[in-house]
Amino acid sequence: MGCRLPVKVVPGASRPGLAGWLGEALKVRVSAPPEGGAANRQLLRIVARALGLPPGSVRLVAGAGSARKVLEIDGLDARALRQRLAPEAGP
Repeated sequence: MGCRLPVKVVPGASRPGLAGWLGEALKVRVSAPPEGGAANRQLLRIVARALGLPPGSVRLVAGAGSARKVLEIDGLDARALRQRLAPEAGP
C-alpha cells in the first residue's frame, strides 16, 4: 500500500515545515538551499516526520530540479495521508 503526494517546495525559508495545501499539492518550506539536493533531502525528512514515518518511507519520484515535485509514500493510502497531514498542514 502506498500513494503519491504532489508538493510545492519553497527553498531558503526562514522556518522549515508544512505550509498548507495549494489545491492538491502540499506546500512545504525548507531552509536548505536548492543546491546539491540539500532541499530535496530536507523535504523528505520534513514530510516523513509530519506523517510519523521512517525517512526511507518517503521518496522523491519526480521533479528533483523543480519546485513542483511528486513524493511516493509507503505504508499509507491517500485517505490516511490526508488525515495525518490535516493537523499539520491546515485545511
